[in-house]
Amino acid sequence: MQELERITARRSELDTLAEELAKQLHEVRAEREELIVAERVLNCLAEQDRAVAVAPTPARVAGRAPC
Repeated sequence: MQELERITARRSELDTLAEELAKQLHEVRAEREELIVAERVLNCLAEQDRAVAVAPTPARVAGRAPC
């Protein structure tokens, strides 16, 4: 009978661990998705910065842009 109790207790421990790991996995996946979105946004901003840097600068007369 002692063996059955040990088996039941260990199974309970493993069930609890499995629940904790499932929760952690869910949190990790959610954070990973957020980071993917952030990475895309930063890449877009970097591309816009490069495009602005390559675009011709408007002429200035006496330090001012023409009207």
